[in-house]
Amino acid sequence: MTRGHQERLAPMVRDLMAASKVAFGEVDRIAVTVGPGSFTGLRVGLAFAKGLALALDRPCIGVGTLEALAAGAGMEGRAAAVIDAGRGCVYVQTFEAGVATTAPNILAVTAAADRLMALTAGGEITLVGPGAAVLADLVAGGRRLEIAAPSPKWVARLAARAPAGPPHPLYLRAPDARPKAA
Repeated sequence: MTRGHQERLAPMVRDLMAASKVAFGEVDRIAVTVGPGSFTGLRVGLAFAKGLALALDRPCIGVGTLEALAAGAGMEGRAAAVIDAGRGCVYVQTFEAGVATTAPNILAVTAAADRLMALTAGGEITLVGPGAAVLADLVAGGRRLEIAAPSPKWVARLAARAPAGPPHPLYLRAPDARPKAA
């Protein structure tokens, strides 16, 4: 969704809860992805999740978007979760057998490809996520698994294992918005 997150999110959640026949009172915790991602999407999602958690008196747990992408892919070997960050960059994080081996990062596409090639030393790696196509042709041994967004099932599973604590957005780039000149 490129626009209208704030208007559509609450009705979508209401409809999902009704369709699944789960009452809001039956929810144990609220899970939300914390990024990296778009500034507006992260702020809207986090604000909604925190508000819902407050209203239900439930903990709100943050899950990294790249971690959720990798978990949903069920990778046994080496994997890199990739999101196109625009402007010739990608958000990337590497995993080995589902365990993070690097922190989430933003890199120029060529730098990301070089880093993945050095990491794999010519071996195989699965590129997973909506940015997998950006790197697939640049990484020898790179197998592509395009997933548009993290699976809610995996976000929930990761949140179920995570310690309770307030989620914070993971911003890897400075904001694009600039204040108007006086």
